[in-house]
Amino acid sequence: MQYREAMEYLQDLTKFGMNFGLGRETELLRRLGNPHEKIRVIHVGGTNGKGSTAAMLAAVLQNAGYRVGTFTSPHLHSYTERYRINGTQIEPGQVARLITVLRPHLEDMVRDGFEQPTEFEVSTAMAILYFWEQTVDFLVLEVGLGGAIDSTNVVTPLLSVITNVGMDHMDYLGHTLTEIARVKAGIVKPGVPVVTAAASPAVLEVIEAECREKGSPLIRAGAGVTWKPGEHSLRGQSFDYAGINRRLQNLWLPLLGAHQLINAATALAALEILEKHGHCVLSEKAFREGLAGVVWPARLELIGENPPVLIDGAHNYDGACSLRQALDEYFAGRGVIMVMGMLGDKERAKVVAELAPRARRVIITKPNSPRAGDWEQMAGEARRYVKDVETVEDIGAAVKAGLAAAGKDDLVCITGSLYMVADARETVLRLNGRDPGEQ
Repeated sequence: MQYREAMEYLQDLTKFGMNFGLGRETELLRRLGNPHEKIRVIHVGGTNGKGSTAAMLAAVLQNAGYRVGTFTSPHLHSYTERYRINGTQIEPGQVARLITVLRPHLEDMVRDGFEQPTEFEVSTAMAILYFWEQTVDFLVLEVGLGGAIDSTNVVTPLLSVITNVGMDHMDYLGHTLTEIARVKAGIVKPGVPVVTAAASPAVLEVIEAECREKGSPLIRAGAGVTWKPGEHSLRGQSFDYAGINRRLQNLWLPLLGAHQLINAATALAALEILEKHGHCVLSEKAFREGLAGVVWPARLELIGENPPVLIDGAHNYDGACSLRQALDEYFAGRGVIMVMGMLGDKERAKVVAELAPRARRVIITKPNSPRAGDWEQMAGEARRYVKDVETVEDIGAAVKAGLAAAGKDDLVCITGSLYMVADARETVLRLNGRDPGEQ
């Protein structure tokens, strides 16, 4: 099987949609020899910040000399971005080989009366098998959706991380913070330490209760683990960290936004727990250089100069609040041309209400997804806050319209669902003569 055929096979599996539960994943991995039981996993869940936190964990461990696999989703430009070892993407030929290995097992499962595993379940099995074959020291495994019902939850990790809990994916996870928190807290395993940055009392009550029931130690970023912001620029920001055992001054993080300091403190606390339990040895140099080398595209990512373009996948209300805070903090006094596009199952009205008042012009575009729904509805919401609003269906054309509208003191801000942001980022990079695959 070639890579193109493998991707067509995976794409065809999306017709089975989302079908939650661990039975199919458990059975598939059993037929593969249970590789998930032979690999050391750090399981990262939460609503926002999972990918950033996973990237920080991996960067520090890699800098300490460990071989670190990461499985994250969704990807921006290439499916191979989801599977990395020490930052290097999986080769397309390996994807084809893994699908060739898995396909007979999938067909046998269906013949034996099991439901067809979904695309994400197959992707998860591929990740676990691949990283086990590659003998990584650690696998940083990002939850796909939710926690308890997510296919990644077949693992028993060294450590569980719940970054935060907010309102997102309500059709699947619940319509209150408490309901969603119960699903997110489903990744807590008996006796396995948990680190969280969740701050909502209702959410903390759920996580604390789950940890008590399962005898899992709970460490909170913001209570016992603290951080103090330092100087910041458009290149990144510095901060001091006071953790469980370590006190680290003047750390540098090349990511923008106050929320990334929360993610960093969460990642550092998780690393301290791993070290405390004897799973790794980390020097201060590994902490410093690891954080300083973190790359996580399309999250408050600044590209270009004339005009500057800020790209951020703020796909829910909490993400929009973080973006608005960053716009006010880093770009005070600048006019903003905002290019936006969100999926139909998101809180569009709340996101627009948070972001549109900061713009002098808003361009609404359509995410390249069947879930785009009535994408032009966002224009009506935006007109409640700003007069200059237009709709441009093609994402590339919308980006070019935003760039053309920007004056010398303006910022172009591209935000919304990652499906849209990825296409927009590709357009901006190509216009600047850069490879969209670069990170």
